[in-house]
Amino acid sequence: MIPALLNSRLGRLGIQFAKFGVVGVIGLVVDTAVLYAGLALGLEFFAARIPSFFAAATATWALNRAFTFKDAGRGGSLLRQWAKFLAANAFGGVVNYGVSVGLEAGVELVAAHPVLAVAAGSIAGMFFNFAASKHLVFKAS
Repeated sequence: MIPALLNSRLGRLGIQFAKFGVVGVIGLVVDTAVLYAGLALGLEFFAARIPSFFAAATATWALNRAFTFKDAGRGGSLLRQWAKFLAANAFGGVVNYGVSVGLEAGVELVAAHPVLAVAAGSIAGMFFNFAASKHLVFKAS
């Protein structure tokens, strides 16, 4: 029964979403590392979130391309696909950024531990980003 479920359309979607989640955790680590580097360099939180988001987005694009959506079509240039990934995930990025900055500014515990803001933002944008990545960026040929 389990192998049949995993081979079903829903099972394959679940596995793909789980892979997307694993890649997202790696992106969270990249995002957090770059954020803390920016903070250590004296940037304000809201300013440090910009390069941390782009670093995480680039890492997750590359990993999703190689791991999560490896069977999808590969037409076009890498730069074009990366730009398409950023554009398709822009709404999720705005949600991510807004949640993280709002929590950091309004919740003392989160301000003391910025990783909580990054994690909350990542989760908030994840569902939209999965759908956009699957159907707009890495769609099968």
